[in-house]
Formats: sequence, C-alpha cells, structure tokens
Amino acid sequence: MTTIKHILQKDVFLPTDERLISVASVTKAGKKKKASKTNFLCVAVTTEKPVQARIYQITKSEKSDVYKRKTAWMLRELKLLDGKDAKAETAELDLHFVEKSFKWVCSSPVDRDSFISCVWKLSQRYLMQKPRFEHVPEHLLEETILGVDAGKTEGPDGMSVVDEDYQAITAKEAEDLERLMSDCDYAISNAEDFTEKLSRDLSVLDGANIHSIMGSEHQVAELMKLLDDGIREATKVATRLGKYDKMLEKVKEQMETMKVKDTLIKVQNRNHETLMNELACLINQLDLAHTHVKALLEGDLVTPMGIYESTAAAAALQKCMTAEIHPALAKMQAVQEQQKRFTKYKAAFAKRVSHHLNNLFISQGNEFGETLSRHSVDLKLPPHHSSQRDLTPYAELIVWLKGADPSSFQQLSKVYTSSLSKLYDREIREFFEVAKQRMTKGDKKGATAMAVQPGHRPLGSSGSLNTPLDGRRRASSIQSLDSDSSRGSNQDLTRTKFDQIFEKVLSELEPLCLAEQDFCVKFFHLTLDPPSEDVTVMLDDQHKPEPEHLGDDDIWVPRSKPKTAAERQLNVEVRRMMGELFPSLEPELMGFIAYGDKLDSCNSMYMLVRMSQHVINAQDTGSFLSMTFASSLVHIKRNFDRFIQNMIRSIEDHRVAKSRKCGIVPFVNQFEDFAHQAEAIFHGSDRRADLDKAYSKLIKTIFQQLHRVAVEHQKTPQDVVLLENFHHLSATLSQLKITCLEKERKEARQKYQERLQSYVTAYLGRPLEKLNTFFEGIESKVAAGVKEDEVGYQLAYSKQELRKVIREYPGKEVKKGLESLCKKVGKHLCEEENLFQVVWHSMQDEFIKQYKHFEHLIEKCYPGSKIAIEITIEDILQFFSDIAQAH
Repeated sequence: MTTIKHILQKDVFLPTDERLISVASVTKAGKKKKASKTNFLCVAVTTEKPVQARIYQITKSEKSDVYKRKTAWMLRELKLLDGKDAKAETAELDLHFVEKSFKWVCSSPVDRDSFISCVWKLSQRYLMQKPRFEHVPEHLLEETILGVDAGKTEGPDGMSVVDEDYQAITAKEAEDLERLMSDCDYAISNAEDFTEKLSRDLSVLDGANIHSIMGSEHQVAELMKLLDDGIREATKVATRLGKYDKMLEKVKEQMETMKVKDTLIKVQNRNHETLMNELACLINQLDLAHTHVKALLEGDLVTPMGIYESTAAAAALQKCMTAEIHPALAKMQAVQEQQKRFTKYKAAFAKRVSHHLNNLFISQGNEFGETLSRHSVDLKLPPHHSSQRDLTPYAELIVWLKGADPSSFQQLSKVYTSSLSKLYDREIREFFEVAKQRMTKGDKKGATAMAVQPGHRPLGSSGSLNTPLDGRRRASSIQSLDSDSSRGSNQDLTRTKFDQIFEKVLSELEPLCLAEQDFCVKFFHLTLDPPSEDVTVMLDDQHKPEPEHLGDDDIWVPRSKPKTAAERQLNVEVRRMMGELFPSLEPELMGFIAYGDKLDSCNSMYMLVRMSQHVINAQDTGSFLSMTFASSLVHIKRNFDRFIQNMIRSIEDHRVAKSRKCGIVPFVNQFEDFAHQAEAIFHGSDRRADLDKAYSKLIKTIFQQLHRVAVEHQKTPQDVVLLENFHHLSATLSQLKITCLEKERKEARQKYQERLQSYVTAYLGRPLEKLNTFFEGIESKVAAGVKEDEVGYQLAYSKQELRKVIREYPGKEVKKGLESLCKKVGKHLCEEENLFQVVWHSMQDEFIKQYKHFEHLIEKCYPGSKIAIEITIEDILQFFSDIAQAH
C-alpha cells in the first residue's frame, strides 16, 4: 500500500498541489470485484491555505496501469459515515453525501479503520458542520495528542501521520554531515578512532546540556507560576463570557420575532403590488377603444380609410380575444362579461364583412364578361389586374375572418370561385375557339404578325422551328407521302403557323393562371407563415402522375424536396381552389391538342417541344398550371408515340408497284423528310431522347422492310433495290449527323457496298466465258498436284488450245458485250439516285481484275510462250469510257 500511495501522490495529486493523507482499496458492495479495474478511496488536502479536504474515487485500468480520478467530493458534502458494525470487525463502509450514497467494501478491516479515522480527524479540524459517524468503534474517534509519539511524526497540517514513508535528510543536515566527514578523513581507513572521537564529543555535549538544565531551574519555576496566574485569569474571563451569553439569548429571541414580522410585512406588500400589476395588465389586455367598437359595428367598408380603420379595429379585437389570461382571472365575472361582449362584436363584424365581400365578388364576376370580345379578336386573354387591385385592401380582413369565423371564410371562398369560374370559363372557351379559327383560316399575315410581336420571345427551339425547309423536303405526316412540292411547302407554312399559335396560347395562359394563383395565395392567406410577398408552393409528391399511367420514360417529371404534412395539405388546398376557378382549362387544352393533332400528326412534335419547355422553365413547379401542363405533356407524348407508330405501320403496309422499276422506296424518302424536319424542331430541346428512340424504331423497321420490298419487286433485281436505298439512307444519315444513328449509318453503308459488289459480280459475270472455263480447268489441275510449268503438256490445255480460245475474243466482241451489259444496267438503275457511274466503275474494276488474273496464269503456266490476250488494259479502259460517255 505504501508503494501505491507514493504512485498516487506523484501521478495524481502532486500536479494539482494536493497531499494524499489516506488511501484504501475498495470495491462496490454487492458486486464482485472486476478484473479490468481497481478502485481506491483517497483522502487528500490542498497544500495552499485555506486548506480544503476532499474524498476521491480513483480507478486503475489493468491494461494501461494508469490511475484516473473518477469522482470527487468535498469533505463538507459528507453527511453520514456508516461503519456498519461498531463491535465486530468488518470491511464494509457507507458514505452518504448530499446528493447520493455509496456502499463500499474495503480490502481489509485495517484499511477501513484507517480511512474512517483519517476522515474523522480532518472533519474535526477543518469543518464547522461535522458529519455524523454511526456504527464506528469509539477508539477511532479519539483525538490524537499532537506531538511526537513512537513511530509517528507530525505532518505540516498539524495532524499526526504514521511515518510509513522514507524521510530524506534536509539540506542543512547534509551540509553538516559533509563538514563532519571532511574533518575526519581517516574515518574511512580507521573506523575505531572515528568512533572514539564521536563518543568523546557526545560526552562533552551531554555535560554541557546537564549544566544548562541545572542553570535554568529558577526560570522554570517562574514560568510555572506565570502559567498558574494565566489559568486563573482565563477562568474569570470564561465566567464573565457565560453571563454575556445568557443576556444575548434573550436579545436573540426578540430579534428573531422581529425578523419574522418584517418578513410577513414584506410578503404582504409584494403580494399587493403583484395583484395591482396583474389587474392593470388584465385591464389593458381587455380594453377595446371606443373608436374600434364604432368601426366594427358601423365602419365604412368601401373607402380606403374606412377599410383601414376596420382592419385596425379587427386586429385590436383579435388581440383582446386572444390575450393570455390566467385561468383563475378568467373566472372573474367582469372578464367573462367582457369576453361575451367581444364575441358579439366579432359575430356582427364577421357578418358585415362576409355580406360586403359576397356582393363584391358577384359584381366583379358579372362586370368583366363585357370586355372579353375585344381581347378575343387579338388572341389574348383579358387581364384581371384591376379587379385584384380592388380586392387587395380586403386581404387583412380575409385573414381575420379566416381565424374568427372559418365557416364564413369557406363560404366566401366558394362564392369567389363560383363567380370567377364562370368568367374564366367563358374567356378560356372563346380564347381556344379563336385559336382554332386562326389555324383553319390560313392567314399567313396573322401568323407573321404573331411571330414578330414586340417583347414576345418564343421558348424552346423557336429559332429552328421557324426555319423554312428546302424545296426537296416533303411533309412528314402519313397523309403527305404522295404530296407534290407545292403542297409540301404550304404544309410547312401551316405547321409553322400552328407552332406560333400554340406558343401564343401557352404564353397567354401562363401569366393569367400564375397571377390568379399568386393573388389567391395572398388574398385568402393560403400559407404556412404570416402573409408575405414571396409565396412559393412546392410540388406535392402525392399528386404526380402515377407510374402505371405513363409509358417508358413517358414524361419528364420535376423532382422536389420532401414535404411536411402541413406543406402537402397547403399544396392540395391551392390546387383545389385553382381547379375550381379554372374547371375548363385542362379539357379545353386537351381538346386544342387533339385538334392540332387531327389537323396534322406532325404537330405533335411542335407541341412536345413547346410544352416540355414550359414545364421545365416553370418557376413554381407545384402550381396548378404546371400540373396541368405536365398532364397535357403526357397526352402530347402519347400523341407523338402514336404518330411514330403510324409511320411504322405505314412502312410495314407499303405495297410494291409491279408496273415500273423500284427506285427509292417512298418510305425512305418519308424518313428523310421526317428526319430533316424533326432535327429542325428538336434542335436544342430537352426532349432529344424521345426523338432518338423514335429514330431507332423507324430505322430498324426501314431496314427490315427494305429486304421485303427487294424480294417482292419483280421489275428490279433485289441487289439494285437494296444498294440504291441503302445508299440513299447512308447519304441522308451522313448529312444529318445524328449521333444515335451512327451505328445504323455504318450498317447502311456496309449493306450498300455489299449489295453493290453482289450486283457487279452477278451481272458482270464472265465477259470472257471460254477463257474463264479454260483457266478454271488449269486451276483444278494445279490443285490436283500438277506443276504449273507442266500444265502446258496436258493435251486439253496445250498452247494451241489456249491460242484458239484467245482468238475467239477480239476487241470488237468484247466491246459489244460491254455495250449490252451497259443497257441492262441502265434499265435496272433509277435516275433519281444516279448511281450508274458508280456501278459502271465497279464493273470496270472487276473486269480488269479478271483480266489481270488471266495474264498471271498464262505467265505461270506457259512461261516463254509469248502468248497474250488480244486486248490490253488500255483497250478495256477505253471501252468502258466510251460506253459511259455514250450512255
């Protein structure tokens, strides 16, 4: 334990300027001693004055051998120390502090007794209010005589502490010892002489001490007499102090009585002051000015000043009715009467406000119908700024009515929506009717005027949508497959006009609906917070289009952050009100979309781009209009998918014309026109992915159906049909540079080259038939094992036979055969694609290739025979050139 005490003093208490007095190894009562940690109860005091004593719980981890302070208590916090048993030896110990009690078991009864004794001594020395010690042996609670006992030393704090530690000598003692040793250098070599010298010096000192004691005997007697006198004087002082104490006890009782009375007086005064303050506050809270009462009952709700006064009176009434009053004060009869009076004021004012606004809503719904016809001619929706401006001063009254009388507020909301919905219904129906008439009139001047309106900037790919197509392009709808160029040009103008009208329709609807929604949100206080100028309603996830109602990637749906239940309810409320105000907006917009699709299926591409742009650029993605546009975008996307499906069905239903040569199949031209127009429409649009999917479906169908058409056509060879159409497709895709069709472009190019080679091989055939047969026989002999230079010795392949075959193909016969081949190729190829020169050049290369092969075999098999074909390569090139020029 001494070692542990040294370690604790050095590592734990020395850094904090404390001195360890006692330590005991303990465990908590009722628990087995854990192997992982060891607990110590330590008593320590500070080295600086005023001295403070503390009790510490120190823990030691077996893994790290580090001592840490876990808990510390001031000694004055100790209320009770329970030793459990005062007679029998026990190691248990209970410490009861102010806040909590602890039960400990020491490692031995000796450690427990030592700890209790130390705590008792420190409490006796340093505490005014001492803790109680129960069930503790009496010998542990006896005051130890200060001084030096056997085996004990007096500590610096005045307590006797068992001298268990090693005590180092002081600096003065070390200096004296060194001086003594220096005077007796011979002590190391002759210890006996050194010992005798020390004995003599000690005898001299003892004699001097005895003489000194004998000389001071008289002084000691005088000192004892002085002490006796002091004791007598102290006894007198104690007697006098006892008398004073008895006198002061009576004074103390009187002072305590006065103190109690003074405290009661202060409490009474404080209660009276508090009561007066509460009553004054209550009166201020429930006091409604006479001017406010007059404004509530008779105020003018027409003029701006009257509206202002009524609004202020309503706010004051609301403040009085919602004042926080103590439940006890609320039971007062005067308070209850005042609250009843406030309720009457509220009911009367709510009735007046509801009646006035009800008439105002109805009158506004009837007045604005007169200005509709003037705006309808200009394809514009009439603005409602003036009506909203007239209603704005009543916004604060509506907020008050919403809290004061919810039923009247709901009724007013219904009156507003029913009155205004009739007006909006008429305006929107006539607006869409005028838009339909504009599309059917064919008024180019009107379309141009709309396109150049000042301040109007079309959204989306407007620049590309208005770009006129060249004269070669045809209409892309199914109905325009056989149209002439004039009709196609007119159709392009019609489509451009439809795009402008559709953009105009969306641009007119957007500000109207957003302005009405913003007004409703502010006027009817459809917000979570107090009214503010910037109100943003976020998209409600629960009202997005359901996945089962959409196709694959059917529509872009904007994402939104997660919403609270209150925000979702707010979104539902705003959209419900807007739906009641614009009941015919979505049906009319759907009808207009269907009408445009009926006029021309190609219009679905324009509508898809325009509507997508409005949905993506919407500032308020949770607004009624954004949701309506998103629903319409689903419908438009389905129309576009149907348009593509109709094109695919038209390609699959194409019938081959048997009376004339094939040429470029009509659906290939149709795809070219569609691709040119679609690229112009979708340029820079976010709907590019939809167009790429349509491209993939169309080109896949075209590739499949071209093979069917090539097989079914009787006038034109299959290779010619495929090489011409795949050449046309490859050229179209190269020109458009469509990224998603790069693979198909390469495939079309490869199929074109394969079919070109197949056609050349099939129709060029063997222009030198007998020579081909002769040399094929030679190749078979060589393959059978006959050496090349020995083939000429075979009877059937002798030099004479070779010369005979060569003489049958003079230049005149070769040219005649090529002219016949040229006529046949010219009949097969169409003039539209103009591939004759390409095919003829390929046949020339193939002919020269065969010619060089024959020369190679003659050189190998008939070396030195000087046999050669009568025509040369220059003759062949000349033949092909002359025939091509003549064609």
